[in-house]
Amino acid sequence: MRTALIVIDVQNDYFAEGAFPLWGAEAALARIEQAIAAAQARQWPVILVQHIASAPGPFFNRDTPGVAMHSRILAAAPDAPVVVKTEADSFFATTLASTLAGYSPDALLICGMMTHNCVTHTALSPAASTYAVSVLSDACATVSDILHRIALRALTLRLPVRTVAEALG
Repeated sequence: MRTALIVIDVQNDYFAEGAFPLWGAEAALARIEQAIAAAQARQWPVILVQHIASAPGPFFNRDTPGVAMHSRILAAAPDAPVVVKTEADSFFATTLASTLAGYSPDALLICGMMTHNCVTHTALSPAASTYAVSVLSDACATVSDILHRIALRALTLRLPVRTVAEALG
């Protein structure tokens, strides 16, 4: 099975100096780096997703330092295509479907931020239904530990939720 790794919204605003720091962001970042390295070793495509607010708001505002992808993600996947989105679902009104079509994957591994919002909406997107989708539980972060666990539990009713070690050994 050909797999693609989708890395969602690992942007500066979600880290300590950003406008909306998340619980578990640093730990998730380290696991995402591991997932990227494992995907690259398998010659799987890595696709980065970047959220840019459609109107000025509390974070991810165009042309701000906070909207930029985290430097460690860019260093880990310097040649990865970047799909820009304005909504929680990474497929909605974006180039994600056409970008994936260029790689012809059967499966998607999804990770990133926020577990309860963009990760969940992307994993459960109608456009994702043609793929075998899994979420990397320890490569995601959100507002709090409890919200992270609730979101992951809800996802397990619809798709596999695995750690980076379980999915990529």
